[in-house]
Amino acid sequence: MKTEKFKVTPLERAWILYDVGNSAFVLMIATLVPIFFNALAEAGGVSKVDYLAYWGYATSVVTIITAILSPILGTLADTKGFKKPIFILCVWVGIVGCIAMGKMSAWLPFLVIFVIAKVGFSGSLVYYDSMLSDVTSPERMDEVSSKGYAWGYIGSCVPFVVCLALVLGSSAVGLSQMTALSIALVITAVWWLVVTLPLLKKYRQINYVEVEQHAIRQSFVRIGQTLKHLPQDKQVFWFLLAFFCYIDGVYTIIDMATAYGTALGLDTTGLLLALLVTQIVAFPSALIFGRLSQKYESKTLIPVCIAAYTGIAVFAFFLTRQWQFWVLAVLVGMFQGGVQALSRSHFAKIIPQEKSGEYFGLFDICGKGASFLGTMIVSVGSQLTGSANVGVGSLIVLFIVGFVLFRVSFRQGETV
Repeated sequence: MKTEKFKVTPLERAWILYDVGNSAFVLMIATLVPIFFNALAEAGGVSKVDYLAYWGYATSVVTIITAILSPILGTLADTKGFKKPIFILCVWVGIVGCIAMGKMSAWLPFLVIFVIAKVGFSGSLVYYDSMLSDVTSPERMDEVSSKGYAWGYIGSCVPFVVCLALVLGSSAVGLSQMTALSIALVITAVWWLVVTLPLLKKYRQINYVEVEQHAIRQSFVRIGQTLKHLPQDKQVFWFLLAFFCYIDGVYTIIDMATAYGTALGLDTTGLLLALLVTQIVAFPSALIFGRLSQKYESKTLIPVCIAAYTGIAVFAFFLTRQWQFWVLAVLVGMFQGGVQALSRSHFAKIIPQEKSGEYFGLFDICGKGASFLGTMIVSVGSQLTGSANVGVGSLIVLFIVGFVLFRVSFRQGETV
């Protein structure tokens, strides 16, 4: 067991800081951006039912585009000299899109820009996750990955608190709420850019495949070969299936928390503050899981997190009061960072490092690109039973299946 204090290198610190930047964008998208769109939709004469539908359609479009582009971008990332330039392009698309959303005065152009910005953000994560094998060694991956999520959670709160205060107190400083929201988007974009600069300066691609003629065409060839041979790499194959299930449940709880609380008639301000508490609790929790990873392997800790989320889904089934939502927010914060960080580092350790971009493209599909399944389960369960509690409680199925499949992946790894 390691007892010495864990110190990050300058390159690892620069990599961690990108999580601090992009997490601010994630928090804005989950909280204040829907308020901006709602105001534009109402001004455009869109009903609340259509507003929810259009927002859902836009999110689905992002999911589909991400699912298509992720393996392509990931395979290009493995080519020597390609990863950093395309990463920069994706980051700029996300940052410029974030600013541009605040300049829109109609709901449809706003949704178009939202889709573009979110795709840029999602594309940058394919490259960012695949950089893990370049910035650290396999035995340090669990803790470095955990620190990325931990500092991302707490760091994103800095611009968010400023933005939230600006929006809620807009009238006190003589601003309309729409103007305040527009400024909040600019603040978020500037924060994202500034904390990304150290990574852009320090990162160098170490693991790669050599540049070939017709690099783009060859990237498609490599995708085909990887998909063809993926079932033969049983540990990776079964892990991706497991990850598809359990992380979909995790993201669904994150994405639908506010909508779930609203459907139960809980106070909106209280819901936003509870989500802020989730971010704060997730900071030390992710660090704790990082330290635990020095004593216990990720193949032991990940099932613990999945089991905890199963319990969270059961608790959500019985949720009816505001204080229970706060308890739910704390419980989610305790395990959210751990399961995300350990899954990322565990995957990075079981794949070929020179094909990290290609494999993390598939990883992204099974994660963010497949998030429709959990929301569909919640929606269908709620509509069939007339109960939002039953809908959210139905996510138990995803966590149980994910737990079983992860154990299969673990056993396959032992036989290699």
